[in-house]
Amino acid sequence: MENYSYKSTGIALITGAILIVFTMILHPAGGNIEHIIKISKSIRITHSLAILSLPIVLFGFYGLTISLLDKWKLSILAFIIISFGLIAAMFAALVNGLTLPLYLNQYDTKTEENLEVLQPIINYGFALNIPLDYIFIVACCISILVYSIIILVESKYPKWIGYLGVFITIFAIVGGLTDFVFTSLTGFRMFTFSIAAWILSSGLLLFKTKSR
Repeated sequence: MENYSYKSTGIALITGAILIVFTMILHPAGGNIEHIIKISKSIRITHSLAILSLPIVLFGFYGLTISLLDKWKLSILAFIIISFGLIAAMFAALVNGLTLPLYLNQYDTKTEENLEVLQPIINYGFALNIPLDYIFIVACCISILVYSIIILVESKYPKWIGYLGVFITIFAIVGGLTDFVFTSLTGFRMFTFSIAAWILSSGLLLFKTKSR
């Protein structure tokens, strides 16, 4: 990949990280059916913003993958893993962020009489969302850990970004072992903000990387 410019992919990571932060700040808390219908517009906007950020972030990771290529090509493995994670995040946003509000709005004036039908559907949507969230969380941890190890071993970037990635992974492992609920709004925000910090830092470093 001679004469490859990293500026565009660095900008993509920076932009994606900012979009992720805005998404989590604006993300409304869930509730009963009436509450979901009431805030359905806000839910659709925030999850649309999340979906928009995913291909931008993936393009940024493409540049990071190329910049960290070594003889073992482990950065490609990290890129494949993060791709699976972002696809899972997309499906989670589609199910509970777009499909569910649009579906419930059809019963805006008929909620009470259809409660026995609607509630199991909502419960199923939430149940489907949890494993998708965990696929995203685990994929992010593994891919960032691989990228971070390459950074620490190859010394292509300042080592603090590698240590930050390792710290995020340790934080996630400790949280998992102590039954920390990552799929709650607060837990998911904490994890997502830490991931966004690593992505933003990587984007800034990638932007400053000279073409080769």
